Amino acid sequence: MVARALLGRLDALARCGRAGLAWEVLRRNPAYRSAVRDLAGAMCPGKAASQDFTAIWGLHFR
Repeated sequence: MVARALLGRLDALARCGRAGLAWEVLRRNPAYRSAVRDLAGAMCPGKAASQDFTAIWGLHFR
């Protein structure tokens, strides 16, 4: 039963790909969530995230 549940999770992870895995890891990281809250308050729509943010988290938003 446990093996079947694990295989189901691994299959779901494989379907979401690297971007999905990155999102799952980051969305659970309290430091990332805090950084995004700070960033969201300081950003203007259509403006790129700061170089500091992308250097720390390796993300680029479009």
